[in-house]
Amino acid sequence: MPALAEVVRELECHYDPAWAEPWDAVGLVCGDPETSVARVLFAVDPVEVVVDEAITGGFDLLVTHHPLFLGGTTSVAATTPKGRVVHRLLRAGIALYVAHTNADVASPGVSDALGDALGLSDLRPLLPELGARSGPCGLGRVGELAEPMTLTEFTDHVARSLPRTSWGVRAAGDPHRVVRTIAVCGGSGGDLAAEARGTGADVLLTSDLKHHAASESVADLGICLVDAAHWATEWPWLKSAARILATTVETSVSTTVTDPWTLHATSTTGGT
Repeated sequence: MPALAEVVRELECHYDPAWAEPWDAVGLVCGDPETSVARVLFAVDPVEVVVDEAITGGFDLLVTHHPLFLGGTTSVAATTPKGRVVHRLLRAGIALYVAHTNADVASPGVSDALGDALGLSDLRPLLPELGARSGPCGLGRVGELAEPMTLTEFTDHVARSLPRTSWGVRAAGDPHRVVRTIAVCGGSGGDLAAEARGTGADVLLTSDLKHHAASESVADLGICLVDAAHWATEWPWLKSAARILATTVETSVSTTVTDPWTLHATSTTGGT
């Protein structure tokens, strides 16, 4: 069995911590680099329900996309949810590793996996980044549908292609507009609407879109927007990341839905 340090090195060959945004917190969060690793669980969020899964499944390492700690902290006491995560992982002998914005810009990365889930071809970076990275790195991806479809049809296609959440999938723009060139950004990418339109994209698929910005993007830029759950747009990356280690250790992808929105209701009355 490889040591944790070896597994980390393999991950960082694909998701170099130097690629992360300055504000981000990636890398090994807890765990002894000298311990052996046989089983690795991949998940989006380092939350207690995922820790339950890791403990029950006998995993040695939990790899998540979202960091456990983004702001500064002076305590990991088990009096807070984050502290309990640390204590439970350590008691169970499970290490935690995070690949966040460095996985967003990697090639292949988070948005490649999202584009692949939708069946897009000819994927290229939405915001290319040059430098020492190999391949077409950068934030977001732009690709082509096999056949044009209406915005309504594309929104349904997204809903079928991504894991189901209570948030669902919603769209802004003319439902009858025919679209083919699609920009995608896993996670929060609403501020990329202008850049997406500049690539010739008909649609930007991302998460966490805001009312005024969405309205202005549709009216001013002439681009359609599709808003899916943040968790759902990043979940496809887990399979891609797991393949990196699949020949070295046993890997598994969590299907636990950790999107924070748990209910969705549609109003049956008109506006007032």
